Amino acid sequence: MANLSKIRIAAIGLGWVSQHRHLPSIRRNPAFELAGVIDRHPGHAAAVAKKFGLKHHAETADLKQVPWLNEIDALVIGSAPMSHAVLANEALALGKHVLTEKPFCMNLAEGESMVNAARQAKRILAIVHNFQFSKAARKLERDIAAGRIGPIRRIAAVQLGNPSRRLPTWYPELPLGLFYDESPHFFYMLRKFAGSEMRLVSGHSLKGSALKHHTGSTPAAVSLSYRTVSGLPVTIDCNFESPVSEWYLTVHGENALGIVDIFRDIYIRLPNDREHSSSQIIRSSALATLQHWWQHVPNGIQYLAGRLDYGNDEIFARFAHAIQTSTPPQGISAEDALSVLKMQHEAIAAANAAVY
Repeated sequence: MANLSKIRIAAIGLGWVSQHRHLPSIRRNPAFELAGVIDRHPGHAAAVAKKFGLKHHAETADLKQVPWLNEIDALVIGSAPMSHAVLANEALALGKHVLTEKPFCMNLAEGESMVNAARQAKRILAIVHNFQFSKAARKLERDIAAGRIGPIRRIAAVQLGNPSRRLPTWYPELPLGLFYDESPHFFYMLRKFAGSEMRLVSGHSLKGSALKHHTGSTPAAVSLSYRTVSGLPVTIDCNFESPVSEWYLTVHGENALGIVDIFRDIYIRLPNDREHSSSQIIRSSALATLQHWWQHVPNGIQYLAGRLDYGNDEIFARFAHAIQTSTPPQGISAEDALSVLKMQHEAIAAANAAVY
């Protein structure tokens, strides 16, 4: 990369994710030059530009109104999902490479228009599907490759969401609310670890309660069951009215159970406990506790320092490489984004058809 010109990139939509994940990852990557920031809210882009020491900023939601846009090569979109398709298509038409946050867009027609726009413009279109590149997910990937997990018998994703946590203001406008915003993380991770196409077997949702924090169309819970072409069972269970927030991906093998604690970026491997005897129970407890704290301490320090990137650094590294080589970025390409979008809408249709 040292022999190539820096990729001049700008960010549009300067919410929490953009400021705490995208912009820091861009600045850590020597392939990029952070050229400017754009946001429609009065004074916000100027404040972020000052915070990051940037020359350019613009207060608009219309890329044609950005006077310095001809100075940039790429755009990262961190705005609300309702604006992704319009911004991406406009940027691609202007000859810019595009990286957009999840969810990809609002429906399949928008997604297909974005993929076609990228193809016609001969530019890279990519998606921020970051947790698959976290430290914990990579440890699980290495264990599977090394045979430590053994033949896989089941993969399960579990989400517990506290409605009091920090949430985007626009989520009530999404189909199934928070499910639409957060489910892409599970879909792309399950696609990665299931190793083959998944077929939806069943799905249902539970009606939301009268919680004071519960708004929009978010259900109380969504449950989905899949089978891969090889017959492997895969499940997703989301609870949006939990008193605690936890996200886990578990891979059940004959030799061991692999657990990815997504929020803490911690990976735990527990060996088969056979007869579940007292000594084996104690061993599992000790291994879980030791592995947790061994990773929690350094991860906690990185989190407090703003350096726990949850795979975002790899996202921008792959985006840069894709631009430099004119090849789709593996795992985060436009086709990957469209596949996950299709899974989302298939799941929503199933959840809306069976409401309890």
